[in-house]
Amino acid sequence: MKDNLSGKKILIIGPVWPESKSSAAGKRMLQLLQCFKDWGMQIYFGSTAKKAEHSDDLSPYGVIEVELWLNDVRSDKALAELQPDVVMYDRFMIEEQFGWRVTEQCPDVLTILDTEDLHFLRYARQEMQKKGGTDLEDYLYTERTKRELASILRCDLTLVISDYEYRLLIDKFHIHPNVLLLLPFMEKGISEKDVDIWKSFENRKDFVFIGNFIHEPNWQTVLKLKTVIWPVLRKKLPQVNMHIYGGYPAPKVMQLNNEREHFLVHGRAEDALEVISSARVMLAPIPFGAGIKGKFIDAMHVGTPSVSSSVGVESMKGDLEWCGFIADEVEDFVNKAVKLYTDEAVWKEKQQYGIEIMAKNYDRNHYEQLFLDKILALSMDLVSTRRINFMGEVLKHHTAQSSKFFGMWIQEKNKDNS
Repeated sequence: MKDNLSGKKILIIGPVWPESKSSAAGKRMLQLLQCFKDWGMQIYFGSTAKKAEHSDDLSPYGVIEVELWLNDVRSDKALAELQPDVVMYDRFMIEEQFGWRVTEQCPDVLTILDTEDLHFLRYARQEMQKKGGTDLEDYLYTERTKRELASILRCDLTLVISDYEYRLLIDKFHIHPNVLLLLPFMEKGISEKDVDIWKSFENRKDFVFIGNFIHEPNWQTVLKLKTVIWPVLRKKLPQVNMHIYGGYPAPKVMQLNNEREHFLVHGRAEDALEVISSARVMLAPIPFGAGIKGKFIDAMHVGTPSVSSSVGVESMKGDLEWCGFIADEVEDFVNKAVKLYTDEAVWKEKQQYGIEIMAKNYDRNHYEQLFLDKILALSMDLVSTRRINFMGEVLKHHTAQSSKFFGMWIQEKNKDNS
């Protein structure tokens, strides 16, 4: 069946070039690129951003790089010349910027939105925490929510990374399931050979946290570790260190480093798996967020159990036991961190749960096939898909028109200023 996509052109438009060593979003993008490569598609990737020092080399995936411009007619010409069969937007803001141009130049193209996580949910939880609220409903119905839902409706298929978000879109916002696909991280299982090379309990030491600091929940997690968790935890384990890693740390992050307190902020990790595998336990008291967390996937791959919050592990374990502990109160969190750090039998038991979670919830072959089947089904009858989701066509006609004319206004303004 995948032969039906062989030779088809897919254009991915991203806000930045993927950085798999900096963020889970970058790793996610490489997994999607691998799918498209496996299916024999011609892959094009375009962004208005410049490549950064840590941008991935996309040549192993056969990617052809495309130059795109924001609010510029040259992007229309690039789309018209390429005439892709599929366009995938990396996050809803990109669909807002380019969706109307794609519709004008390639009206019959299959459009996919990769949410990474639901931005409106993450920001709602952030606002709720900031204001000390207790009911998410009070923070969910915002301008950002309207924008992201409109973008989802305008696309033929939206990739949703967590079951919680999938159910939220269907049950609360009544998005038709035909235009959604639950697609978590797609991972290879943990083999016996992998387990054989895991570092032992005795050969590990200290706690670790890792996360890209452009992402606000990671900064808030480190702040909570520094000011709330660690002052209590280090009294119980005074000789143990807390290691903090992450790309793009602002000065405020680096200023938290304090050797006397055994709280060590290192910045970017050259090899994330190595620093996670050297630690005995990962600590991640994540206060808010959305999606699922790549840091826990990495930890499971190298056999590092973790202690996290309920929101931190949301939609990650399904009906299985967590590969560590879940705790939302400070005292409980600290006690469980001590238990996991000092009790080898418990530590080894939790390691095994990680193997089960990876096998059941993130099997690459299973989800790649689901993704392929969904794209093929939509491609064969795009007319019916768009009739089922006719409100999306209405929004495409009206909401996208406002984006179009705003973009054209900026385009003309830029001409006047040049």
